[in-house]
Amino acid sequence: MIVLDTTILVYGVGGEHPLREPCRELLTQVRDGIVRASTTVEVVQEFAHVRSRRRPRAEAAARARDYARGLSPLVRPDEEDVVGGLDLFAGVSSLGPFDAVLAAAARRRGWALASADRSFGDVRGLAYLDPSSPTFLDEVRAAG
Repeated sequence: MIVLDTTILVYGVGGEHPLREPCRELLTQVRDGIVRASTTVEVVQEFAHVRSRRRPRAEAAARARDYARGLSPLVRPDEEDVVGGLDLFAGVSSLGPFDAVLAAAARRRGWALASADRSFGDVRGLAYLDPSSPTFLDEVRAAG
């Protein structure tokens, strides 16, 4: 299973960017049932927020709904994930608290985490998938 960070969702539907194609390919493989992936409610909310900065709110909400449905069942971080995330936040200076909880949730479940945010690479014990890596799609297929 792969947990998707907001960056994967944003680049996957965004404009021209070097990370657009690997992110789109990951999302296509999820849609086609080739790999299994999910995300959290918080990531979907963050996607809607980021997308609505450059697109109409209705379009951002529609895309966010598509992600929520297509990536269901959504991961539901619990108290243990929040506590573990706060421990990561305290110990990994490159991670913000939101990302730390996401990393803790993925790591605790033994799942990979895909993101363009390289701060996730600083988390020990987390299988981090970086879309800028030339082996990204091979790693996606192996993890998902």
